[in-house]
Amino acid sequence: QVQLVESGGGTVEAGGSLRLSCSASGSTDSIFSWGWVRQVPGKAQEAVAAIGSDGSIGYADSVQGRFTISQDKAKNTLYLEMNNLKPEDTAVYTCAAARGHLKAAYYLRSVAFHYWGQGTQVTVAA
Repeated sequence: QVQLVESGGGTVEAGGSLRLSCSASGSTDSIFSWGWVRQVPGKAQEAVAAIGSDGSIGYADSVQGRFTISQDKAKNTLYLEMNNLKPEDTAVYTCAAARGHLKAAYYLRSVAFHYWGQGTQVTVAA
């Protein structure tokens, strides 16, 4: 099993920045792809950033140019740097991981991850 724990959420004013972290533990050698998924109550989940097993990186159009996903493999930690935040970015952000050997684009489209964190709230005030 894999455990994912996020940190770094909070409230920020529009135009501000936040950095989310996700610490992975357990059977991390079974993880080949990573992502960040957000959800607003009443709306479908949206994968905003992903790293595929081939090292490919992808972003949802809504965050392209503002968010950056990265990972520190030595620390088993995934990051999401969020800049120029907008009120519409307000959501619960969840770290996710997958056992699959697929490109980032697949996970952005399918949100088909195997492991999920508990989520962290990000609120952007207008």
